[in-house]
Amino acid sequence: MSDQNSPEVVIDVQQVFKSFKQVKAVRGIDLQVYQGQFLALLGPNGAGKTTLVEMIEGIQKPDSGRIFIHGKSWKGNEESLHRLIGISLQETRFIDKLTVAETLRLFASFYQLPARRIEEIIELAGLQEKRKSYVVNLSGGQRQRLALGIALLNQPKILLLDEPTTGLDPTARRDIWQILLNLHESRQTSLILTTHYMEEAEQLCDFIVLIDKGKIISQGTLNQLLAQDKEVKNIEFSLEGNLSNFNISQIQKDIQMDWDEKSGKGILYIKSIENQLPNFISTLRANNISLKNIECRRPTLNDLFLSLTGRELHDA
Repeated sequence: MSDQNSPEVVIDVQQVFKSFKQVKAVRGIDLQVYQGQFLALLGPNGAGKTTLVEMIEGIQKPDSGRIFIHGKSWKGNEESLHRLIGISLQETRFIDKLTVAETLRLFASFYQLPARRIEEIIELAGLQEKRKSYVVNLSGGQRQRLALGIALLNQPKILLLDEPTTGLDPTARRDIWQILLNLHESRQTSLILTTHYMEEAEQLCDFIVLIDKGKIISQGTLNQLLAQDKEVKNIEFSLEGNLSNFNISQIQKDIQMDWDEKSGKGILYIKSIENQLPNFISTLRANNISLKNIECRRPTLNDLFLSLTGRELHDA
């Protein structure tokens, strides 16, 4: 018997597979998204994020497995499900010689929405000063805010955003973030956000799914994910001295480490600061190498991804 107070499952993905010729894009993914939840699919390019979202959107069909949106499959329910979902892709093509207001009016007509909804979206997207501007004259960030506004026109129960801030400068990216953070406060809309930006997933989403090579490799809240590596301390350091004659392998026998010889900077991954750090410093002294800087920092999602796959998230 289900708990009446527990949130409703709005998206239910069950053992979904999808291949394109020899490429296994999605390999047996199970995923549930709950009412009001903001979920990030975080992974490198080619991980299968977009393919998974396109199947949830109904654009692609799974080779096997099932997908339910509010308890309904896509087959035979296309019209009703389309009205529940808002979509914004990496790049949205508009009619260049329409203004912002005219573009919104066009899309609003598909849903028979009143004029006041257009005004609400213009304000929500922060496009008041651009309402009469042609779309062709908008910046990249303004175009993405317009695309997000269009996705929100019909007040969707589910919002699907595929890499919405890729290619944007930091200011434009944070403008998009603020719109989504404001939306999250209402808890009326559920979100799936695909991204390869760790900070984006951390800032916007309350549940994060790490995906690589078509499979989920870990999932949970940010704290739950980072707790997986809680025994390991990440210590960033930089060295100075005669580094050209310094044999880094003397330390690597005892401590896991990433080392960049060119910059003289590295990261130690150690479980016992008391036991392992003194040995590290003693080895440096024996080789007339000095610590220029040392800092213990909290683990990141990139550290977790590295420990699970052997590759860094942003380089994978």
